[in-house]
Formats: sequence, C-alpha cells, structure tokens
Amino acid sequence: MRSVCVIGLGLIGGSVLRAAAAAGRTVWGATGSAADSDAAAADGYTVAAVADALKRAADEDALVVLAVPLPAVDQVLRQVADVAPHCLLTDVVSVKGPVADAVARHAPEARFAGGHPMAGTSASGWSASSTDLFRGAAWVVVADDDTEVAAWRAAADLAIDCGAHVVPVTADEHDAAVARISHLPHVLAAVLASCGADGGPLALALAAGSFGDGTRVMGSRPELVLAMCEGNRPALLGAVDDALGKLGAARGALASTGSLGATIRAGHSGRARLAELRAAGTTRVIVDLTDRDVIDELQSVGAQGGRVVAFEGDLAIAEIPAD
Repeated sequence: MRSVCVIGLGLIGGSVLRAAAAAGRTVWGATGSAADSDAAAADGYTVAAVADALKRAADEDALVVLAVPLPAVDQVLRQVADVAPHCLLTDVVSVKGPVADAVARHAPEARFAGGHPMAGTSASGWSASSTDLFRGAAWVVVADDDTEVAAWRAAADLAIDCGAHVVPVTADEHDAAVARISHLPHVLAAVLASCGADGGPLALALAAGSFGDGTRVMGSRPELVLAMCEGNRPALLGAVDDALGKLGAARGALASTGSLGATIRAGHSGRARLAELRAAGTTRVIVDLTDRDVIDELQSVGAQGGRVVAFEGDLAIAEIPAD
C-alpha cells in the first residue's frame, strides 16, 4: 500500500491521517499549527516539518495530501515544487478549480488529481478529527480531461481506504455543485443566524430545532467559512442569485396574496427528491481503467450521481442510481 503524507492536520487532514493509518498505510504529517502538531504527536503519529515531510514523500513515492485552507495552498505548493516536484499529489480543499490553477502555476510537474471529501463538522482542529469521518461519504476525485489515470487512481484508492465512495467529476462540475449544496447553505445559515440574533433574547430563548439545524454550520471558524465560500466566488454568485430570486418571489407573493404556497411546495419537492435519491436502488457499472476513453467513462459515472465503491485490479466498480 502506498504511503501517505498529509500536509495540514486539522479536522479533515487529521481524519485522513487517522483513516489511512487504520487502513494499514504508513503515514506521517506536517502542520503549521503547534497545537495540532503536539496533539497528533501525543496520539502516536509521526509529525515533521513541512520540508522534511515532503522530502520523505519524494524518497518513498508517497501520495501527498494538501489539507490546508485555500489561502495557504500557494505557499505549500511552492515547497512541493522545491522538495518533491514529481510527487503524486491530491488535496481535500473545498474548491477544485482554484487549486488546479495553483498546482499548474507552482508545481506543474506534480502528478495531480484533486479531491474533496464531502464530510465534516462545525468543530475544527486535530482534536475534532476521527478515523470514521469519511465512512460512507462521497469523496470527489477530479477527472478532468487532462487528469492522469494513475494520479486519479492513487487519490481514489486513498478515498476508498478511508471508507468513502468516489465521485469522479470535472473541477468545474464540482465547483458548480458545491456552490449550491455546501457554500450557499453556509451563506444562508449566516443570514438566518444574524436575523435570529436580531430578534433579541426572547427570540433566541424560543429557538428550537429548525433554527438550530439551519444555523449549525455557523459554529465553524469564520476564517474557514470565508476561505471556502470566497474561493468559489464565480459559482457561488450564481447560486446566491438563484436564492435571491426565490426569496424575492416569496416576498412578493407574501405581500400581494399572503401566500407562500409556491415557495413551500417547491422546497418540499426539492427535499423529497433528495430523499428519493438516497433511497433509490442502484445499477452496477464496471469501468476498465485501461480503456482509452476511461476519463469520459468516469465523468459519466459522476454526472449520473454515481459513485465508485471498490476496485478489482484495473476495474472500477461503480453504482449509479437506478431510474
């Protein structure tokens, strides 16, 4: 099994390190946080300076995982270029286009396939990390037209070993999708939390499940939310515009007719579609990773809402929602 070097040992990076170790891989990490470094070392994991960790990765042909916030990616990639320029490289950053652009600028010789596990909590830091964080979760591994199959497989193998299912999509498809199901919810949660607090002590004293569920992600560190949302600015702008249009229509209907029927029914339908997708059966699809058109085949799996759930030699075993 390929060794894994994780740069950044917060919630996601720490969980990758723990899960990869639990799967039997040799692992080590690095972080700029003294608190996370000390905590990881106290738990028995090898933690080194970034340059030393990357040097070992180069020597052992390990998979390097960037698990730092988007604003820190450029700095780490400069060190990758200096110390391990030809390494196998993936990441767990919440936007994919900007990371791919940064790799092209700073570490163009790296064998790169971007990644993003769709899992997390509002807590942060090594202390919040968990071996089981990714169990059953979707983990995007980018399959752009120019992605090397070997790099994609290395990143996908790690995701499977961590207990996740692999969703192969392009970087643009990923960023457009997460703008709607991850980043927009953070923006709406911020607005909801602010509006609730503006109601004063009584409103907050009466807050129950719907308010708590709707604002949960605002317990995250603001700088992490800002890096995630602002890093996906073009796609998020479109999602915010869509939401504003729907809110405007709801406001107009409430003012003119007193009815929110169209808004509530559309929302109920949207939630039902999510439940139906999760409950749907699946169709098994086999993708031969040696095929000439393998990237196209992987993209098709992701576009249909499918996931790669296992590998058998050079075959990727995927499940696609049944019609």
